[in-house]
Amino acid sequence: MNWYIAKLVFQIISGEGSHQPQFDEQLRLISAETEQQALEKARSLGQQNQDRFTNHQKQMVIWQFIDVPELNQLNELTDGTELYYNIHETQDADLYIKWAHHKSALIAVGSIC
Repeated sequence: MNWYIAKLVFQIISGEGSHQPQFDEQLRLISAETEQQALEKARSLGQQNQDRFTNHQKQMVIWQFIDVPELNQLNELTDGTELYYNIHETQDADLYIKWAHHKSALIAVGSIC
């Protein structure tokens, strides 16, 4: 059995959809014999996790599964294994670094409480 990391993408549509497009990207751990089986399992998960509900503003909210744009096999599961990476380019390096430190600080505060 092999392990894969699959990125599932959902579009979030609220009300009539006249808002800035929103997409939810989820990383899921998939166990499968082959890459094709992993893709099928990931797509099945995406279909199963689609949702419709009414929000607090009485608007219909739809989580529509789009597809699995990334699927990566993990070579081993050990402490510190890289699961995913994304290279981020920005116009303001200092702002990005401050954002990363801020997000880390929020995690640290949450683990103390």
